[in-house]
Amino acid sequence: MGSTLAHILEDSGHSVAIIDRDPQAFRRLRAGFRGRRVTGIGFDRDVLEEAGIESAGAYVAVSSGDNSNIISARVARETFGVDNVVARIYDSRRAEVYQRLGIPTVATVRWTADQILRRVLPEGAEPLWRDPTGSVVLAEVAYHPGWIGTRSKDLEEAAATRVAFINRMGETLLPRNDSVVQEGDILHVMAAENDMERINKVLSGAPEEGH
Repeated sequence: MGSTLAHILEDSGHSVAIIDRDPQAFRRLRAGFRGRRVTGIGFDRDVLEEAGIESAGAYVAVSSGDNSNIISARVARETFGVDNVVARIYDSRRAEVYQRLGIPTVATVRWTADQILRRVLPEGAEPLWRDPTGSVVLAEVAYHPGWIGTRSKDLEEAAATRVAFINRMGETLLPRNDSVVQEGDILHVMAAENDMERINKVLSGAPEEGH
């Protein structure tokens, strides 16, 4: 994960420093990598300073240990004032606690499971995105053909949800007040996870009179 992010960021024109307690880990970096390689623990202040934390625009903690990642992220945020901080977390149950500490987290196991399930279950069965607490999701929804020709605004009102975006012939569109659902449109809604069953039930049926 660390080497992949480093290569992507460097290719995008950013300067990157990698910290790892195992010097052998740097072998994962490509031969032409121009960034710093710093051996040490990611939450050690001297190590962070050697890596250039004081001038960093972002800090990402993606080691294999949840506690190390959170401590590192908090040191970067609270000690060195780095605004953009992200920590990878394996235990999704802790995600809400870490969010309250002001540390954005990526719950690796939950995210990976979602991605796999999206590929093996019918479309719309698993969300595209889930917030770290698991309470809010971005999900693709199926709908009855009767909704075709209906304004997305009216569909939102009928299903008591928010259409986040529409995928139309490979193009992503943000719905406007006058947007109309067309045949072949793929709808994505943002909603509370515990409300998705109700939303799917409403949209799976034809619109009622007046919608």
